[in-house]
Amino acid sequence: MATSLEGNKILAGILAAGLLAMVTGKIADGLVHPKELQENVYKIDVPEGVGGGAAEAAAQGPAPVEPVLPLLASADVAAGEKGAKKCAACHTFDQGGANKVGPNLFDIVNREKGSHEGFNYSDAMKSFSDPKNWTYESLNKFLHKPSEYMPGTKMNFAGLKKASDRADLIAYLRTMAGTPAPLPTAEEVKAAQDAFEKAKAGG
Repeated sequence: MATSLEGNKILAGILAAGLLAMVTGKIADGLVHPKELQENVYKIDVPEGVGGGAAEAAAQGPAPVEPVLPLLASADVAAGEKGAKKCAACHTFDQGGANKVGPNLFDIVNREKGSHEGFNYSDAMKSFSDPKNWTYESLNKFLHKPSEYMPGTKMNFAGLKKASDRADLIAYLRTMAGTPAPLPTAEEVKAAQDAFEKAKAGG
């Protein structure tokens, strides 16, 4: 009899605990209404043009390179010579100078690309033909970013981002010749500037 009574007490306790848990859960559901957030608690301002705009720009290819033709007549040759010293580990500039990691650059302006005797050029350099010679503007684009202008080039150089720096260096290279190449005409300067503005506008 005592054993039966004890068992009933235990069973009653279990049932009471279960009922209490159920009631507590219902009360909690009534007090708390989970709701999905419609926006982030912390708002992050993203500037226009970031994300989709950047991807779109990448898909359109590299940005046009500012021309140096309008700058050459007033370029600072001394500054260009100073800048060229950074290249002296790979190049020589004097007539008859040796090839190093890169070719000798004497008389480079208007010289045919990949043509200096005794230097082993990359296939990219030897096959490049648009244009075939080192014009002022092809030098400008190459010095801006060699790997972009000529994919596959051996030249391991990040490039000169400022048009004035490129103009100074090219003006110095122009002087390193038996007969310096003529400066661009007013018509050539205008054509280069017009082409740049058109390219910037997406034309």
